[in-house]
Amino acid sequence: MTDSKDLNALQIRRPSDIPFDTTLRWKADRATEHAMRLFDNALPADFPHPVERGTAQDAVAELALRESIRQDVENGQGTRLHTALELGATWAEVAAALDISPEDARALLRQWADGQHHLYLSEQERGIERPLGFTPDQHAAVVALTERSDDEVRTA
Repeated sequence: MTDSKDLNALQIRRPSDIPFDTTLRWKADRATEHAMRLFDNALPADFPHPVERGTAQDAVAELALRESIRQDVENGQGTRLHTALELGATWAEVAAALDISPEDARALLRQWADGQHHLYLSEQERGIERPLGFTPDQHAAVVALTERSDDEVRTA
């Protein structure tokens, strides 16, 4: 993980300014710091306690941090959905956890699996020795999960 001193010195203007291995907790804490300064802008000029007023940089950094958090959560969704199904959850259960229909959950898994397969193929094309992502067989196995009925439990 990136050193906390390095993180605290970051000037954040876009999600890509944040190192990929930064924890969600750090991002949330930093976004809250910026939000609190922006909140202080609503306090009257004669507020009896010291306040730190927010700036445009605070607003931009908060937006970028929150977008980075959203991307982290969204990017992990396919992995977590796949894991839940592999461990015995049903489509009805994972759909309820995501607050969507089972068909929408299946579409999410297909989209994620397709992305993993595309990653594998693109890395293989570039000559990477151990490509990330799904081989054709792995991709087919994940897509096959979408054929299960809503209440069907995985059998060993």
